[in-house]
Amino acid sequence: MTELLRGMWQYILTFNISIFDVLDVAIIAYIVYRVLMLVQRSRAAQVAKAILLLLVALGLSYLLQLRVINFVLSRMVEMGTLALVVVFQPEIRRFLEQLGSSRLGDMFSREEAPPDVENAITQTVQAYTSLSKDKVGALMVFERKVPLDDIIKTGTMLDSTVAAELLKNLFWNKAPLHDGAVIVRNGHIVGAGCVLPLSGNVNLSRDLGMRHRAGIGMSENSDAVVAIVSEETGSISVAVNGMLKRHLAPETLERLLRNELLPQEESSSKSSILTSLFKSKKGDKDDGEEVHGK
Repeated sequence: MTELLRGMWQYILTFNISIFDVLDVAIIAYIVYRVLMLVQRSRAAQVAKAILLLLVALGLSYLLQLRVINFVLSRMVEMGTLALVVVFQPEIRRFLEQLGSSRLGDMFSREEAPPDVENAITQTVQAYTSLSKDKVGALMVFERKVPLDDIIKTGTMLDSTVAAELLKNLFWNKAPLHDGAVIVRNGHIVGAGCVLPLSGNVNLSRDLGMRHRAGIGMSENSDAVVAIVSEETGSISVAVNGMLKRHLAPETLERLLRNELLPQEESSSKSSILTSLFKSKKGDKDDGEEVHGK
């Protein structure tokens, strides 16, 4: 083992690699990793694939001496830089917000969810199962890294443990706070009757009501997870990163919330579950229907 380490050190010295070079590469690798993680769970992933294909075509046109194609593609790349800033504006803003709201240590250490989050998920699923059967509208926002203090100020500030009976009382159609959203932070209810920003997407389905548009808008403007119950149909939906997953069974709701809110459960199964959830075919009874909100 000692000989192996000595050999590796000699190899590094041969190429004159300093610790700063290693740090430089590690920082760039981390930034690329964060960008890929941010992009892969939104419609921006499709744009990123198109950009990659464009760059490959540009490289091939250069190698094959296709001058006209190379000229056109080069101009497209130059003019498209500003367009990319506009297209990726929500993702860029979300990345900067997450970067600004994270401590330096959190960026390199594994996240640990507060112990009350698991109870909040269980109680939410119980409440939503009952609310869905009774067709009582509900709108809950689970805060993650991006602080939602401005949203909380639009409603009534609370400090309560999440409980199914409390949620059913808050969303009862004659309760004074039933029209607004409940904000959950670290497993505790910190606000009720809160006003959420509506999605500005004009391509949303017309059968989506104000709750769904508010839920999508909140997920577009932050990294929050938003759970919704339709007052008209009783169907359960979840909005994440501007995408709305509709017609969820209670079991699917619980699985989705756990994978989004309990980072200590991250594993290879997480990506496969979310991929199946957000890429399922339209009309699937168990996993629901996806609506792009961005």
